Amino acid sequence: MTAVVLSIGSNLGDRLAHLQSVVDGLGDAVRAVSPVYETDAWGGVEQGPFLNAVVLADDPVLDCRGWLDRGQELERAAERVREVHWGPRTLDVDIVTCHDGADEVRSSDETLTLPHPLAHQRAFVLIPWLATDPAASLTVAGTRRPIAELLDGIDASERAGVRATDLVLTI
Repeated sequence: MTAVVLSIGSNLGDRLAHLQSVVDGLGDAVRAVSPVYETDAWGGVEQGPFLNAVVLADDPVLDCRGWLDRGQELERAAERVREVHWGPRTLDVDIVTCHDGADEVRSSDETLTLPHPLAHQRAFVLIPWLATDPAASLTVAGTRRPIAELLDGIDASERAGVRATDLVLTI
């Protein structure tokens, strides 16, 4: 069985509906969903704010590549267009980390890098993840580190840019 942490985001169209489509599309595989946060766009492209959340899921059949395929299917269903790197999008589904049983899967394949190489620098990933799993940790540069510790290392202004909302995703 594989378990994943997925970071999901949307800043085009019905942002909440796009996030909910991930939870609905994953169905019984979903184990937990974070609160929904609104965040400023990251990556230097002018665009509107994102709604972001984290989904914890597992599936006895999927491997990590299967999770990648599933995330991309959900993005296509939301009519995701990949024209501008870090540009606006209806839906973004990123695999932050994937475990096969107790073992964290590592991949440096050009289509699937695990754990996600930038997750430890992104408050919009760490804040929802920590809210969902306070004991979570992530391997960075070969060392397993608590999410709370990684979050402390992010600039306070970026952390402040991740704003709690009253929006809810339902399992």
